[in-house]
Amino acid sequence: MISGDVQGVFFRISTQDKARELELTGWVKNIFNNAVEILAEGDREKLSLFTGWLQLGPPNATIDKISIEWEESSVKEFSSFEINR
Repeated sequence: MISGDVQGVFFRISTQDKARELELTGWVKNIFNNAVEILAEGDREKLSLFTGWLQLGPPNATIDKISIEWEESSVKEFSSFEINR
C-alpha cells in the first residue's frame, strides 16, 4: 500500500514497467484518494529491488507512506503484471 501523490502521475504504468523489467507478476491499482495497492510475486531479490524503487516512485510522484507485507508462497498465482481498474 502506497499513499501520497501517486495518482494521475503515471504511477501505475511506471510500476507496471518496473515490475515487468524485474520479471515480477501481480497487479497495481488505485484504491482511494491518494493511495495505490500493489501485489507482486517473484524472486525475493527482485522483489527487494522493486520495493526499493517503490519507496522513491517514478518522477513526479511523492511517496508519503509505504506499507509492505511479505508472505512466502510456493504457488505462482499470476502470469503477468497488470494494471487493475
